[in-house]
Amino acid sequence: MKAVIQRVVCASVTVEETIVGQIGQGLMVLVGVAKGDTEEDGRYLAEKIRTLRIFPDEAGKMNRSLTDVGGAVLLVSQFTLLGSTTTGRRPSFDEAAPPDEARRLYELVAEELRRQGTVVETGVFATHMRVTLINDGPVTIIVDSHERRRYNGGARKGEDTVS
Repeated sequence: MKAVIQRVVCASVTVEETIVGQIGQGLMVLVGVAKGDTEEDGRYLAEKIRTLRIFPDEAGKMNRSLTDVGGAVLLVSQFTLLGSTTTGRRPSFDEAAPPDEARRLYELVAEELRRQGTVVETGVFATHMRVTLINDGPVTIIVDSHERRRYNGGARKGEDTVS
């Protein structure tokens, strides 16, 4: 799974002129599900979203997590994150998971975040959406659940794995 995580002052998603999700301070997260992604990838992503220390402390250093600041998440599915531009001019989405599987894992991420006490708003899966946000910083981080496999079974030195 891939995610683009943006620290925001506020964010909203609109479908057909109706706001369907809206948050104040927190994280706007675009999620793409790849073929072969598993529930483990979803749990990993949810944990990263909750615990990334990308909010400033009193000294202005990025030392606080979403949980530390009591922020919310606006989670929006976006299969285009899996687009490959290696050949031609039109992206290929062959690596994106089929819609039913993508929906299941996207919803798993939202549910996992909620289960751990995070306020989560969402867009509408497989629908044209308009996303509005005020990026804070700007701070934008890309997380790819597949990268964890490259580092000692999932953890870099000093990091815990998510099970």
